[in-house]
Amino acid sequence: MAIVTPTAPARAARAAVAALFLTNGALFANVVPRYPEIKSGLELSNTVLGAALAGFPLGALVAGLLAAAAIRRFRSSRVAALGIVLLAATTLLIPLAPNWLALGAVLFVVGALDAVVDVAQNAHGLRVQRLYGRSIVNSFHGVWSIGAVLGGLMGAAAAGLRVPLAIHLGFSAALFSLVALVAYRFLLPGHEDAERTEPTAAPASRRVFAGTAIKMLAALGVLAACGALVEDAGASWGAIYLSGDLRTSAATAGLAFVALQVAMTVGRLTGDRAVDRFGQRTVVRAGGAFAAVGMGLALAVPTVGTALAGFALAGLGVATLVPAAMHTADELPGLPNGVGLTVVSWLLRVGFLLSPPIVGVIADLSSLRVGLLSVVFAGVVTVVLSRVLVNRTGETA
Repeated sequence: MAIVTPTAPARAARAAVAALFLTNGALFANVVPRYPEIKSGLELSNTVLGAALAGFPLGALVAGLLAAAAIRRFRSSRVAALGIVLLAATTLLIPLAPNWLALGAVLFVVGALDAVVDVAQNAHGLRVQRLYGRSIVNSFHGVWSIGAVLGGLMGAAAAGLRVPLAIHLGFSAALFSLVALVAYRFLLPGHEDAERTEPTAAPASRRVFAGTAIKMLAALGVLAACGALVEDAGASWGAIYLSGDLRTSAATAGLAFVALQVAMTVGRLTGDRAVDRFGQRTVVRAGGAFAAVGMGLALAVPTVGTALAGFALAGLGVATLVPAAMHTADELPGLPNGVGLTVVSWLLRVGFLLSPPIVGVIADLSSLRVGLLSVVFAGVVTVVLSRVLVNRTGETA
């Protein structure tokens, strides 16, 4: 793919897509540092909280495969931008949940909207990438991480200042909805395949590659799920681990999620250069080992400092994992356009679905410290399966 000089509309579209990724990352991250308050207010055990939190990935799992149809009908630009407004409005229901079932139901809707928005913004980002003629997808995910850090800091500050949850989330929803609506004006017009220059594979060619593509999608889906498991460890359990096992304040506990997201942001913002130099496979494999060793050492020596360092190393280790899996899936031969991206995004949500209840049950049976060994497991699996990724730009999957 030849590198080209982007036009002004292409640059504006890139900035607009980045703004969508930022709002998507920041919206729900505002909620995460308030989990201990929600858990205490509803008087939930770790297992019941894990079951309620599973509503988010369950909703994403149910709605995720509908994203392709929504994009075909309404275009990725509308689905991404207007979906964020709906997502922001739905977060306002979280403070109103009277019990864990209601909380789980609200998170189900939030997760469903988030899944559709996620596929749409990635689809539009890949449209912009084709105009640039070079990899920019890691930078979009890096901006998502910036949004997550911003949202996490907002949530941690609100928790520390004891700002009522309803007021806090109302401000967040209004702010990021405005950003999404402004960004919508600058997204690309036209059909979703308008920027594709490669000819569509012939039916016979599709049949030849179909079997291999299915196996590749399965492996890529497991890789994406490993990334989800690591992210969820920081999102769902980081603050609870620090405030419970390590007895920190609410503001300090929220920094576990922030540490993971800051490190992930750094990894994603530098990821395109690292992949160009060393290849996707090498970077992801090294990152998986980094996450496993880093979190393993942090759990072996449980202090506030080592815990924050462990979450940071885990975030850095899987920084390029999900973008690599999505990009590889979107370029698989033998599949209709967009199917690979949609399927891997859906399998990614399986990881988010299974992680909270599994870790919650382990925590109640043993300890949350033992439950967080799931991060080490995910790192090891990533090392093993990373061989399915393209290592150099000129290779095919």
